[in-house]
Amino acid sequence: MAGRNHRDRRRRRRRGRFGILYVLLSLLLVLAALAVGCVAFFRVNHVVVTGNSRYSAQEIISASGVESGDNLFLINRSRTAWAVMRALPYVKKASVIPQLPDTVELRVTETAAVAAVEINGERWLIDDSGKLVEKGDASLRPELPQVLGLAHLTPTLGERLSADQTVPETELKLESLKSLLTALQKRALTGEMSEFIDLRAANAIYFGYHGDLTVVAPMSGDFDRLALSLQATIETFRQRGEVVTGTLDLTYGDERARLLTERWTPEQYQEKGAVSDGTGDDPAAGDPAASGDPGGADPGASPSPAAG
Repeated sequence: MAGRNHRDRRRRRRRGRFGILYVLLSLLLVLAALAVGCVAFFRVNHVVVTGNSRYSAQEIISASGVESGDNLFLINRSRTAWAVMRALPYVKKASVIPQLPDTVELRVTETAAVAAVEINGERWLIDDSGKLVEKGDASLRPELPQVLGLAHLTPTLGERLSADQTVPETELKLESLKSLLTALQKRALTGEMSEFIDLRAANAIYFGYHGDLTVVAPMSGDFDRLALSLQATIETFRQRGEVVTGTLDLTYGDERARLLTERWTPEQYQEKGAVSDGTGDDPAAGDPAASGDPGGADPGASPSPAAG
């Protein structure tokens, strides 16, 4: 009797092992069938482009490399998105979205040029992140402000503007420029910038604003807070019915803007004998804001509210 029970237990154990193997084998067969079905049946028949305005749908499709007949599940989404952004510089973001059973959506977010910089005799346009989106001659988008005071730059269309790492001063100024543009773009203020963005000073950025005002900003700091201060100050003057011209100095640490009647310009700086290649005197040498001259305006009359 004992021997029979022992044999029965061994048979049950063997059946249990074979049962597990059977389940695993069945599962593998099902997965293989699904994989074959996906490869065989889920083919691209339609490519849809959304979010585009500057580029045509066909330009984006061609840049993506997605073709009719491609398998939905074998498309490398990150590589395809990168190909679109690299080939079409004004595309800031691209997403590849498969839609069963046979459609791929190419969803793009486009950027805009907000400033220009001259490099080796060519005019390059950059967006708020410093990405180089277009190049041409001096006639290309003359209404955009031109960046002054950057040297040793390495331009590659479709990539962010970069500087020679052996020149840390240029790297610092370039990062400050990108931070300033990003902060102003968040508040839709980059369109108000005009004429110039002067980075030749060691501790300040000078830029034209709305055609008749120069804004002086610190070279480093909280640019989001600065953008809020600029927006609030301009709005305060407009509510008072006052014309904002001259030089608006936002470099003071007491959260108050100083408006000076005399407007600082790069031409005035050059007329005072300073060189303009980014290695000469500080532009502040020709800036009424640096001298503390209040002109005919009340320098403390326009508070800049704290961020928040």
